[in-house]
Amino acid sequence: MQPRKLDIQGIGMTSQRTRNRLIARLREQGIKDEAVLQVMRTTPRHLFVDEALGSRAYEDTALPIGHGQTISQPYIVAKMTELLLAGDKPPPKVLEVGTGSGYQAAVLSPLLATVFTVERIEPLYLATKALLHALGYRNVYPSLSDGSWGLAREAPFEAIIATAAPETVPPELLEQLAVGGKLIIPVGKQGVLQTLQVITRETSESYTTVTHEAVQFVPMIQAKT
Repeated sequence: MQPRKLDIQGIGMTSQRTRNRLIARLREQGIKDEAVLQVMRTTPRHLFVDEALGSRAYEDTALPIGHGQTISQPYIVAKMTELLLAGDKPPPKVLEVGTGSGYQAAVLSPLLATVFTVERIEPLYLATKALLHALGYRNVYPSLSDGSWGLAREAPFEAIIATAAPETVPPELLEQLAVGGKLIIPVGKQGVLQTLQVITRETSESYTTVTHEAVQFVPMIQAKT
């Protein structure tokens, strides 16, 4: 993404009226968490896509952000955030795997105490780190790292959210969950629909998995050891 004037309010197709229409669509699709909807109503998604695509920022669709990556469809961002927040209280420390343009981290930021996020593509990492800082997201901590490794130095995490799909769940991510913590992750091969899974660490050695809807994400490039 190229530097641009940070017009948070937007005009025309990036205006609050356009954002409100998106929120209405998310409600129709079953998103119920009012805190999630309010954050997505106010988060300037048009600043997290290339300026040339700004007029499409509030469509309910994924958009390219360069380097073979995409910014996720708003519905999926809302759904994964809603799944992450489900429970008695928000998890205090969360890891996002796959920073991308920073939109998912920006949505999580007002809802959580601390968000760590890792990105393996250096140009995306540098641009997104600068954007998140410029927009004032001070509780988001980006790192340049292979996502399949997680972020061991900050583990354990009460929740991990992955915005890219591995064919199989990286064991490092499971190991970095706190007991009682959950991993929200799309799993499956490219070219076919993947499944959105919520994996909960029940004990130090046992996990349970609940499968949600079919999704389509870019692949998680897993490190070779």
